[in-house]
Amino acid sequence: MDTELMVLAEQVGQRLKANGWMIVTAESCTGGGIAQMITEIAGSSAWFDRSFVTYSNRSKLEMLGVKPATLEKFGAVSAETALEMVQGALLYSRAECAIAVTGIAGPDGGSVEKPVGTVFIARCYQQQTATVIRNQFVGNRHQIRTQTIKTALEWLLA
Repeated sequence: MDTELMVLAEQVGQRLKANGWMIVTAESCTGGGIAQMITEIAGSSAWFDRSFVTYSNRSKLEMLGVKPATLEKFGAVSAETALEMVQGALLYSRAECAIAVTGIAGPDGGSVEKPVGTVFIARCYQQQTATVIRNQFVGNRHQIRTQTIKTALEWLLA
């Protein structure tokens, strides 16, 4: 287990616990990696509600309420989809804080517009507007996924 990621996950947990909040994750390209890091922390059940691993487009529609038109117009890897994922995660959970990720971890699947390493991370807190960032990570599949998890955890601390 990556020590740096464990420390970040523990810090996220401390912040959430101090606020009396729970978190939900909605993950595509990380395949549940953020939830795995969080649940490595003893006592995380006090601040971790659930995770949605929505790897397929259909699962994004069925589990998170992403609109078919959003996927058709912008694609699964887009700011618009990430925003709908994070909003759906909050809606279908008991959490006050949500993080969602969707991207292209490679080695295939990239395009000129969205090369391998393109990842959108969305964050939302109850009663607030969701925000999204676009990242362009480099490396192999494992490295891109690890950078995504790290960036998501860091952004929760920002």
